[in-house]
Amino acid sequence: MAGHSQFKNIMFRKGKQDKERSKLFAKLSREITVAAKSGLPDPAHNPRLRTAIIAAKAESMPKDNIERAIQKAVGGAGENYDEVRYEGRGPGGVALIIETMTDNRNRTSADVRAAFSKYGGQMSETGSVSFMFDHVGLIIYPPEKGGEDAMLEAALEAGAHECVSSDDGHEFLTSMEDFGSVRDALEAKLGTPASAAIVWRPQTMVAVNDEAGETLIKLVEVLDDHDDVQNVYGNYELSEALLAKMTA
Repeated sequence: MAGHSQFKNIMFRKGKQDKERSKLFAKLSREITVAAKSGLPDPAHNPRLRTAIIAAKAESMPKDNIERAIQKAVGGAGENYDEVRYEGRGPGGVALIIETMTDNRNRTSADVRAAFSKYGGQMSETGSVSFMFDHVGLIIYPPEKGGEDAMLEAALEAGAHECVSSDDGHEFLTSMEDFGSVRDALEAKLGTPASAAIVWRPQTMVAVNDEAGETLIKLVEVLDDHDDVQNVYGNYELSEALLAKMTA
C-alpha cells in the first residue's frame, strides 16, 4: 500500500454510487441522533455530536439533514439504539471489528454471523481480536494544509501523539481521552478537518493474497452495506493490483 493512506486501506470501500448515498446519510443521521441524545443537542457542548457532524459534512450531507437528525433527538422521536461491537476473522485470517447501532440485537447478530459464514470467515467473542488494535482518535487533513514538518509542529502544539503524512494527507493520532482537545486545537490552527473520529487502528497489518482478498472485500462490503453497521475495521493489507481491479 505504498503511497496510500493506511486508514483508507483499513476502511476500504468501493466508490459509492448515487443510490448508496441515501444509505450513507441514514447511517450518519443515526449517529447524529444518538450523539445528540447522549448529551446536549449543541455540538459546542457535546463532543460526540460535534464529531458526528464533522463526519456528516465530510460526506457532503446537507445541512437540513443534519438539523433534522438533531431535532429527532430533541423531540424524542428518534428510535432507541444499542451500540454493539462484533469481532471475527475473515478470509486470509485477518481480524475484523464491526461497530453497529441496532434496535434488534438478535437480528443484527444473526446477519453479521451469516455474512461471516458465507464468505469463509468466523464471528467470535467480543475481545477476541480487539486486543490487536488500538482504540484511538484519528484526525485527517488534506495534503494541501502544509508540509510534513509543519504538520509535525502542529501535532506537538495540539498534543497529538504523532502525525503520519503521505500523498493522501496528514493523519493525526491521539488517545481517546485527548481526542476532543486535540481536534479543537488543530481546528483552531488548520480549519475544519476532512474527518475526525475514534477508530480501531491495527497494531500490525496482515498481507492478504489476491484470491483471499477478493472474498474479503465482498465480506467487508456486505457488512458495510448492512443498515445496522456503522463501521468496519480490519488489519488487512491489499495489493495495489487488487485495489485497482476492485475500484475500476
